[in-house]
Amino acid sequence: MKMTPTPVAGLATETNTLPTRMDRATRQDERPQRARPLMRKYEIIHLNASGDIEDLTRVAPALPAFEDAFAAFGRGALLQTENGPCAVEDLLPGDRVMTSDAGVQTLLWKGAITIVPGSQNMRPEMGTMTRVTSDAMGFGRPSPDLVLGPSARVLHTAPTVRTLTGSDAAFVPMRDFVDDAQVIELKPAAPVEAYQLGFENHHMVSVNGIDVETLHPGPVHTLGLRQDLIQMLQTLFPHKVMLSDFGAMLHPRVRLRDLDLFDTAKVHA
Repeated sequence: MKMTPTPVAGLATETNTLPTRMDRATRQDERPQRARPLMRKYEIIHLNASGDIEDLTRVAPALPAFEDAFAAFGRGALLQTENGPCAVEDLLPGDRVMTSDAGVQTLLWKGAITIVPGSQNMRPEMGTMTRVTSDAMGFGRPSPDLVLGPSARVLHTAPTVRTLTGSDAAFVPMRDFVDDAQVIELKPAAPVEAYQLGFENHHMVSVNGIDVETLHPGPVHTLGLRQDLIQMLQTLFPHKVMLSDFGAMLHPRVRLRDLDLFDTAKVHA
């Protein structure tokens, strides 16, 4: 049996090739296997236990739980640090970054994946970015225009959030606000990088005036992964011993459509 990696526009699949003819003796031992999921390259840079910067590359499944931990910020997104504004692509573990909820925090981890337009993604949105035009979310939010990755979640404080979640605020995917006018889906002409940032705890950072969620893979029981995939996901976060070490989430995550449906149901009640 031969394992053949097949490149697919920045991703790869592994397929199992079986003999075209199998006699009765081999049929029971060599059964067709399911095609393995698309694989993707994940770039990671982090602080190790000695305080040194290490970088590594992992190849892992292109599944939502994996990709969503890496694709929040587009190149050029400006964050405030102790030394002034810095583009996300230039940040390094050890930098002291201003968070919106807890002041200055030490960056421990930065991840990146390549967004490849037109690639055979399991989710079409993973070949896109999102442009948020100036003042789209309110005065100075953002200022100037901001490009975010396909997995970016932003702080949302609609009145229905508390009724639905019990929290005053929630993180909502930026893609949910796409209206083709002020929030626009982009299909890059060439591959581009998307980034995510990890701290000791779950935080949000102000980027061009918009509060964007930082790294948290989510509660393990919500990921829908087998134990072997959970272990593989853990290897992408060497600054943590276990996924449970990420602790509590700063705010819950909801979809904008769920808030809209809840609001509509309340009006007609």
